[in-house]
Amino acid sequence: MTPANSMKSEAEPTGQTKPAAAGSSFYTAMRILPPAQREGMYRVYAFCRAVDDIADEGGTRAERTAGLAKWRADIERLYADGGVTERTAALAVPVTQFDLRKADFLAVIDGMAIDATSDVCAPDWATLDDYCDKVASAVGRLSVRIFGIDEANGIELAHHLGRALQLTNILRDIDEDAGINRLYLPREALEQAGIRHTSIAEVIAHPQLDSAARAVAGRAANHFAQARAVMARCRRRTTRSPRLMAAVYGAMLDKLLVRGWRPPRPAVRHSKHQVLWAVLRHGFF
Repeated sequence: MTPANSMKSEAEPTGQTKPAAAGSSFYTAMRILPPAQREGMYRVYAFCRAVDDIADEGGTRAERTAGLAKWRADIERLYADGGVTERTAALAVPVTQFDLRKADFLAVIDGMAIDATSDVCAPDWATLDDYCDKVASAVGRLSVRIFGIDEANGIELAHHLGRALQLTNILRDIDEDAGINRLYLPREALEQAGIRHTSIAEVIAHPQLDSAARAVAGRAANHFAQARAVMARCRRRTTRSPRLMAAVYGAMLDKLLVRGWRPPRPAVRHSKHQVLWAVLRHGFF
């Protein structure tokens, strides 16, 4: 389970819909699945990557909106009469095999449309939570059905782990997002830290940014804790991949907390040792 807009340069659809970045944490987490589940996740992942690419690199806003509208129409057609297009052919099997829901695919597209049609800048908490639900927890709701997690626990896990992963990505990518005129830190956290933003550049250079970011990190940590509690109630074999993702991203959040958010901010990424440890701890038991 991974947030849709964290997939930059990690997956390309191929004959087997296999992610190109074999060293990525997502690729590692999905490699431990049985073949049918693994292929299903790769195909969902490729869909997420495709709509994410449109949102970020699909041309003008009008062109990006049109590109996402084509995907939305194709998903509607797939569920209406089973008709497939070049875009949705790879999804037909997992949709049927794992009873994936149309609403979750459309939610991911709606989330991408937020980025495609506007420059997100300090949304309020409610708006940010809705965004996280669309671009991350909706992906989780698709994923848990493939993993075989029961309905109630699956929805709750998708809610919490999706938000935990997405908030961690937001905290990691503050400077990268600023470079494309986006700021996902919530307005209330900025104002509580004494930041009255007038421009994104001023916000990310503000000496109190660390305080605002730690408020977001606190929510991410709570979502990780809630996700772990849900996974503890599930059959372990159904949660191997989400446990691995939680371990890797939880470690990243810990590294971000140690580094802090005062400028300058050196990049924080997954370490190979952390991924390997997560695989050994969660991947085979």
